[in-house]
Amino acid sequence: MPDSDFSSHDPENMYGAIRTFAQQFALGREAARDVPVPEHQPSQVVIAGMGGSAMGGDLLRSLAAPTAAVPILVNRGYTLPAHVDNQALVLVSSYSGNTEETLSALHEALAREAQIIALSSGGTVTALAAEHGFPVVEMPGGMQPRAALGYSLAALVTLAERLELLPSQTEAWVEANRTLEGMSTREADPNTSLAYALARRIGDYTPLVYSGNGLLETVNVRWRGQIQENAKRLAFGNVLPELNHNEIMGWEEQAAIHEALAIIMLRDVGDHPAVQRRARVTKDLLMDRAGAWIDVESEGEARLTRLLSTVHLGDWVSFYLAMQDAIDPTPVRLISKLKATLADA
Repeated sequence: MPDSDFSSHDPENMYGAIRTFAQQFALGREAARDVPVPEHQPSQVVIAGMGGSAMGGDLLRSLAAPTAAVPILVNRGYTLPAHVDNQALVLVSSYSGNTEETLSALHEALAREAQIIALSSGGTVTALAAEHGFPVVEMPGGMQPRAALGYSLAALVTLAERLELLPSQTEAWVEANRTLEGMSTREADPNTSLAYALARRIGDYTPLVYSGNGLLETVNVRWRGQIQENAKRLAFGNVLPELNHNEIMGWEEQAAIHEALAIIMLRDVGDHPAVQRRARVTKDLLMDRAGAWIDVESEGEARLTRLLSTVHLGDWVSFYLAMQDAIDPTPVRLISKLKATLADA
Protein backbone atom coordinates (compact mmCIF):
# COMPACT_ATOMS: atom_id res chain seq x y z
CA MET A 1 0.00 0.00 0.00
CA PRO A 2 1.70 3.24 -1.08
CA ASP A 3 2.02 6.35 1.10
CA SER A 4 -0.87 8.09 -0.64
CA ASP A 5 -3.31 5.46 0.60
CA PHE A 6 -2.67 6.72 4.14
CA SER A 7 -2.57 10.41 3.32
CA SER A 8 -6.07 11.23 4.57
CA HIS A 9 -5.21 9.99 8.08
CA ASP A 10 -1.48 10.68 8.00
CA PRO A 11 -1.03 14.18 6.53
CA GLU A 12 2.35 14.73 8.23
CA ASN A 13 3.70 11.40 6.95
CA MET A 14 4.52 9.43 10.09
CA TYR A 15 4.56 6.48 7.68
CA GLY A 16 7.61 7.96 5.96
CA ALA A 17 9.37 8.68 9.25
CA ILE A 18 8.95 5.08 10.38
CA ARG A 19 9.96 3.68 7.02
CA THR A 20 13.27 5.60 7.06
CA PHE A 21 14.37 4.17 10.42
CA ALA A 22 17.28 2.29 8.85
CA GLN A 23 18.53 5.41 7.08
CA GLN A 24 18.21 7.41 10.31
CA PHE A 25 20.37 4.86 12.02
CA ALA A 26 23.15 5.16 9.45
CA LEU A 27 23.07 8.97 9.57
CA GLY A 28 23.02 9.08 13.37
CA ARG A 29 26.10 6.89 13.50
CA GLU A 30 27.91 9.16 11.08
CA ALA A 31 26.95 12.29 13.05
CA ALA A 32 28.52 10.92 16.24
CA ARG A 33 31.64 9.42 14.70
CA ASP A 34 33.92 12.48 15.08
CA VAL A 35 32.32 14.32 18.01
CA PRO A 36 34.93 14.83 20.76
CA VAL A 37 34.62 12.41 23.70
CA PRO A 38 36.46 12.35 27.04
CA GLU A 39 39.99 10.94 26.83
CA HIS A 40 39.38 8.77 29.89
CA GLN A 41 36.31 6.70 30.64
CA PRO A 42 33.98 8.67 32.94
CA SER A 43 32.96 7.38 36.36
CA GLN A 44 29.35 7.18 35.17
CA VAL A 45 27.23 8.09 32.18
CA VAL A 46 23.97 9.93 32.77
CA ILE A 47 21.58 10.50 29.87
CA ALA A 48 19.32 13.47 30.64
CA GLY A 49 16.16 13.62 28.57
CA MET A 50 12.41 13.25 28.46
CA GLY A 51 9.95 11.26 26.36
CA GLY A 52 11.22 10.23 22.95
CA SER A 53 14.51 12.00 23.56
CA ALA A 54 15.21 9.80 26.60
CA MET A 55 14.21 6.53 24.93
CA GLY A 56 17.55 6.15 23.14
CA GLY A 57 19.26 6.30 26.53
CA ASP A 58 17.05 3.56 27.93
CA LEU A 59 17.72 1.36 24.93
CA LEU A 60 21.47 1.96 25.20
CA ARG A 61 21.34 1.02 28.88
CA SER A 62 19.65 -2.29 28.01
CA LEU A 63 22.09 -2.98 25.17
CA ALA A 64 25.22 -2.20 27.20
CA ALA A 65 24.18 -3.83 30.47
CA PRO A 66 26.32 -6.98 30.00
CA THR A 67 29.52 -5.07 29.09
CA ALA A 68 29.55 -1.52 30.52
CA ALA A 69 32.18 -1.15 33.24
CA VAL A 70 30.55 2.01 34.64
CA PRO A 71 26.91 2.76 35.46
CA ILE A 72 24.65 4.07 32.69
CA LEU A 73 21.68 5.97 34.08
CA VAL A 74 18.72 7.70 32.43
CA ASN A 75 17.61 10.87 34.20
CA ARG A 76 14.05 12.02 33.51
CA GLY A 77 13.47 15.17 35.51
CA TYR A 78 14.60 18.63 36.52
CA THR A 79 17.47 17.65 38.83
CA LEU A 80 20.47 15.35 38.63
CA PRO A 81 21.33 12.79 41.34
CA ALA A 82 23.79 14.00 43.99
CA HIS A 83 26.45 11.54 42.80
CA VAL A 84 26.84 13.31 39.43
CA ASP A 85 30.11 15.23 39.67
CA ASN A 86 32.99 16.43 37.49
CA GLN A 87 34.01 12.85 36.76
CA ALA A 88 30.64 12.03 35.22
CA LEU A 89 29.63 12.32 31.58
CA VAL A 90 26.18 13.82 31.09
CA LEU A 91 24.66 13.15 27.69
CA VAL A 92 22.00 15.81 27.23
CA SER A 93 19.34 14.56 24.83
CA SER A 94 16.73 17.08 23.73
CA TYR A 95 15.53 16.83 20.16
CA SER A 96 14.01 20.32 20.17
CA GLY A 97 16.76 21.74 22.33
CA ASN A 98 14.11 23.42 24.50
CA THR A 99 12.83 20.68 26.79
CA GLU A 100 12.18 22.32 30.16
CA GLU A 101 13.27 19.47 32.40
CA THR A 102 16.37 18.67 30.35
CA LEU A 103 17.53 22.28 30.31
CA SER A 104 17.25 22.36 34.10
CA ALA A 105 19.39 19.21 34.36
CA LEU A 106 21.89 20.70 31.88
CA HIS A 107 22.32 23.79 34.05
CA GLU A 108 23.02 21.52 37.03
CA ALA A 109 25.60 19.59 34.99
CA LEU A 110 27.32 22.86 34.09
CA ALA A 111 27.33 24.00 37.72
CA ARG A 112 28.94 20.72 38.80
CA GLU A 113 31.50 20.93 35.98
CA ALA A 114 30.47 17.54 34.60
CA GLN A 115 31.64 16.50 31.17
CA ILE A 116 28.82 17.13 28.70
CA ILE A 117 27.88 16.01 25.19
CA ALA A 118 24.54 17.09 23.76
CA LEU A 119 22.26 15.57 21.14
CA SER A 120 19.89 18.11 19.63
CA SER A 121 18.51 19.70 16.49
CA GLY A 122 19.00 23.23 17.83
CA GLY A 123 17.24 25.47 20.34
CA THR A 124 18.61 26.52 23.72
CA VAL A 125 20.76 23.40 24.09
CA THR A 126 22.77 24.32 20.99
CA ALA A 127 23.03 27.94 22.13
CA LEU A 128 24.37 26.82 25.52
CA ALA A 129 26.85 24.51 23.80
CA ALA A 130 28.24 27.46 21.84
CA GLU A 131 28.45 29.51 25.04
CA HIS A 132 30.07 26.86 27.23
CA GLY A 133 32.06 24.91 24.65
CA PHE A 134 30.65 21.40 24.93
CA PRO A 135 30.13 19.32 21.76
CA VAL A 136 26.78 18.63 20.09
CA VAL A 137 25.69 15.72 17.93
CA GLU A 138 23.54 17.58 15.44
CA MET A 139 20.26 15.98 14.39
CA PRO A 140 18.00 17.12 11.55
CA GLY A 141 14.96 19.08 12.68
CA GLY A 142 11.32 19.05 11.70
CA MET A 143 10.29 15.70 13.21
CA GLN A 144 8.46 14.50 16.28
CA PRO A 145 11.11 13.49 18.86
CA ARG A 146 9.75 9.95 19.02
CA ALA A 147 10.09 9.65 15.24
CA ALA A 148 13.77 10.65 15.38
CA LEU A 149 14.79 7.73 17.61
CA GLY A 150 16.99 6.23 14.89
CA TYR A 151 19.26 9.29 14.92
CA SER A 152 19.59 9.58 18.69
CA LEU A 153 19.98 5.87 19.41
CA ALA A 154 22.61 5.38 16.71
CA ALA A 155 24.52 8.39 18.02
CA LEU A 156 24.41 7.08 21.59
CA VAL A 157 25.53 3.58 20.58
CA THR A 158 28.40 5.08 18.57
CA LEU A 159 29.48 7.23 21.52
CA ALA A 160 29.26 4.19 23.80
CA GLU A 161 31.56 2.24 21.48
CA ARG A 162 34.07 5.08 21.46
CA LEU A 163 33.95 5.24 25.28
CA GLU A 164 34.45 1.44 25.41
CA LEU A 165 31.15 0.92 27.17
CA LEU A 166 30.30 -1.46 24.33
CA PRO A 167 32.60 -3.76 22.38
CA SER A 168 32.96 -2.99 18.68
CA GLN A 169 29.59 -3.30 16.98
CA THR A 170 31.00 -3.38 13.43
CA GLU A 171 29.49 -6.73 12.46
CA ALA A 172 26.30 -6.00 14.38
CA TRP A 173 25.83 -2.71 12.50
CA VAL A 174 25.98 -4.59 9.19
CA GLU A 175 23.43 -7.19 10.28
CA ALA A 176 21.19 -4.57 11.89
CA ASN A 177 21.20 -2.41 8.76
CA ARG A 178 20.37 -5.39 6.53
CA THR A 179 17.59 -6.53 8.86
CA LEU A 180 16.06 -3.06 9.22
CA GLU A 181 16.15 -2.43 5.47
CA GLY A 182 14.37 -5.72 4.87
CA MET A 183 11.82 -4.99 7.59
CA SER A 184 11.14 -1.51 6.21
CA THR A 185 10.22 -3.02 2.85
CA ARG A 186 8.16 -5.81 4.38
CA GLU A 187 6.31 -3.69 6.92
CA ALA A 188 5.53 -0.80 4.56
CA ASP A 189 3.09 -3.01 2.63
CA PRO A 190 0.07 -4.29 4.60
CA ASN A 191 -0.03 -7.31 2.30
CA THR A 192 3.32 -8.53 3.69
CA SER A 193 3.43 -6.69 7.01
CA LEU A 194 3.65 -8.62 10.26
CA ALA A 195 2.86 -5.39 12.13
CA TYR A 196 -0.35 -4.92 10.12
CA ALA A 197 -1.42 -8.46 11.04
CA LEU A 198 -0.57 -7.82 14.70
CA ALA A 199 -2.57 -4.57 14.69
CA ARG A 200 -5.54 -6.47 13.26
CA ARG A 201 -5.22 -9.05 16.06
CA ILE A 202 -5.04 -6.32 18.69
CA GLY A 203 -8.14 -4.76 17.17
CA ASP A 204 -10.15 -2.93 19.81
CA TYR A 205 -8.39 -4.60 22.74
CA THR A 206 -6.33 -2.51 25.16
CA PRO A 207 -2.70 -3.67 24.80
CA LEU A 208 -0.88 -5.05 27.81
CA VAL A 209 2.80 -5.47 26.87
CA TYR A 210 4.85 -8.06 28.76
CA SER A 211 8.52 -8.97 28.32
CA GLY A 212 11.54 -10.24 30.19
CA ASN A 213 13.66 -7.84 32.21
CA GLY A 214 16.67 -8.13 29.88
CA LEU A 215 17.29 -6.74 26.41
CA LEU A 216 13.62 -6.07 25.62
CA GLU A 217 12.57 -4.40 28.87
CA THR A 218 12.99 -0.92 27.39
CA VAL A 219 11.53 -2.03 24.05
CA ASN A 220 8.45 -2.91 26.10
CA VAL A 221 8.27 0.73 27.22
CA ARG A 222 8.78 1.95 23.65
CA TRP A 223 5.88 -0.18 22.39
CA ARG A 224 3.59 1.32 25.02
CA GLY A 225 4.72 4.88 24.35
CA GLN A 226 4.27 4.55 20.60
CA ILE A 227 0.79 3.07 20.97
CA GLN A 228 -0.12 5.89 23.34
CA GLU A 229 1.27 8.70 21.17
CA ASN A 230 0.63 7.37 17.67
CA ALA A 231 -2.59 5.40 18.13
CA LYS A 232 -3.92 7.64 20.92
CA ARG A 233 -5.00 4.72 23.06
CA LEU A 234 -4.01 3.50 26.49
CA ALA A 235 -1.38 0.78 26.75
CA PHE A 236 0.07 -0.81 29.87
CA GLY A 237 2.81 -3.31 30.63
CA ASN A 238 5.10 -5.12 33.03
CA VAL A 239 8.18 -7.37 33.04
CA LEU A 240 9.10 -10.87 34.10
CA PRO A 241 10.00 -12.09 36.62
CA GLU A 242 8.59 -9.20 38.71
CA LEU A 243 5.03 -9.49 37.40
CA ASN A 244 4.94 -13.09 38.65
CA HIS A 245 5.29 -11.73 42.19
CA ASN A 246 2.38 -9.30 42.12
CA GLU A 247 0.51 -8.41 38.91
CA ILE A 248 -0.40 -11.99 38.09
CA MET A 249 -2.73 -12.00 41.10
CA GLY A 250 -4.83 -9.33 39.40
CA TRP A 251 -5.86 -12.04 36.96
CA GLU A 252 -7.02 -14.56 39.58
CA GLU A 253 -10.67 -13.55 39.77
CA GLN A 254 -12.17 -13.38 36.30
CA ALA A 255 -13.35 -9.86 35.53
CA ALA A 256 -14.97 -8.24 32.52
CA ILE A 257 -11.93 -6.00 32.04
CA HIS A 258 -9.74 -9.03 31.37
CA GLU A 259 -11.65 -9.76 28.18
CA ALA A 260 -10.86 -6.24 26.93
CA LEU A 261 -7.09 -6.79 27.22
CA ALA A 262 -4.67 -8.22 24.66
CA ILE A 263 -1.42 -9.47 26.20
CA ILE A 264 1.54 -8.93 23.86
CA MET A 265 4.52 -10.99 25.03
CA LEU A 266 7.83 -9.74 23.62
CA ARG A 267 10.32 -12.61 23.55
CA ASP A 268 14.07 -12.66 22.94
CA VAL A 269 16.33 -15.66 22.47
CA GLY A 270 18.71 -14.07 24.97
CA ASP A 271 16.15 -13.95 27.78
CA HIS A 272 17.38 -15.75 30.89
CA PRO A 273 16.33 -19.44 30.73
CA ALA A 274 14.32 -19.01 33.93
CA VAL A 275 12.52 -16.02 32.40
CA GLN A 276 11.75 -18.04 29.27
CA ARG A 277 10.28 -20.77 31.47
CA ARG A 278 8.24 -18.21 33.40
CA ALA A 279 6.91 -16.78 30.12
CA ARG A 280 5.67 -20.20 29.05
CA VAL A 281 3.99 -20.90 32.39
CA THR A 282 2.48 -17.40 32.54
CA LYS A 283 1.01 -17.93 29.08
CA ASP A 284 -0.53 -21.23 30.16
CA LEU A 285 -2.11 -19.53 33.17
CA LEU A 286 -3.36 -16.32 31.56
CA MET A 287 -4.09 -16.85 27.87
CA ASP A 288 -7.64 -18.07 28.51
CA ARG A 289 -8.33 -15.16 30.85
CA ALA A 290 -7.27 -12.36 28.48
CA GLY A 291 -9.15 -11.32 25.38
CA ALA A 292 -6.10 -12.28 23.29
CA TRP A 293 -2.52 -13.48 23.72
CA ILE A 294 0.04 -12.45 21.08
CA ASP A 295 3.65 -13.67 21.02
CA VAL A 296 6.28 -11.48 19.31
CA GLU A 297 9.83 -12.73 18.70
CA SER A 298 12.86 -10.48 18.16
CA GLU A 299 14.67 -10.90 14.85
CA GLY A 300 18.40 -11.24 14.18
CA GLU A 301 21.52 -12.71 15.76
CA ALA A 302 23.34 -9.75 17.35
CA ARG A 303 21.90 -8.07 20.45
CA LEU A 304 21.84 -4.77 18.56
CA THR A 305 19.79 -6.28 15.74
CA ARG A 306 17.35 -7.99 18.08
CA LEU A 307 16.83 -4.76 19.98
CA LEU A 308 16.28 -2.63 16.88
CA SER A 309 14.10 -5.11 15.01
CA THR A 310 11.65 -5.27 17.90
CA VAL A 311 11.61 -1.48 18.26
CA HIS A 312 10.94 -1.09 14.54
CA LEU A 313 8.14 -3.65 14.56
CA GLY A 314 6.45 -1.88 17.47
CA ASP A 315 6.59 1.46 15.67
CA TRP A 316 4.81 -0.08 12.69
CA VAL A 317 2.21 -1.72 14.95
CA SER A 318 1.41 1.66 16.50
CA PHE A 319 1.07 3.23 13.05
CA TYR A 320 -1.29 0.56 11.76
CA LEU A 321 -3.39 0.80 14.93
CA ALA A 322 -3.75 4.52 14.22
CA MET A 323 -4.75 3.85 10.60
CA GLN A 324 -7.20 1.17 11.74
CA ASP A 325 -8.94 3.78 13.93
CA ALA A 326 -8.63 6.59 11.32
CA ILE A 327 -6.40 8.61 13.67
CA ASP A 328 -3.64 11.03 12.65
CA PRO A 329 -0.58 9.56 14.42
CA THR A 330 1.58 12.71 14.47
CA PRO A 331 -0.11 15.40 16.63
CA VAL A 332 0.09 15.11 20.41
CA ARG A 333 -2.55 17.68 21.26
CA LEU A 334 -2.93 16.92 24.97
CA ILE A 335 0.84 17.19 25.47
CA SER A 336 0.88 20.49 23.57
CA LYS A 337 -2.07 21.78 25.61
CA LEU A 338 -0.35 20.70 28.83
CA LYS A 339 2.85 22.55 27.90
CA ALA A 340 0.93 25.69 26.94
CA THR A 341 -1.02 25.64 30.19
CA LEU A 342 2.16 25.20 32.23
CA ALA A 343 3.81 28.04 30.32
CA ASP A 344 0.85 30.34 31.02
CA ALA A 345 0.95 29.42 34.70
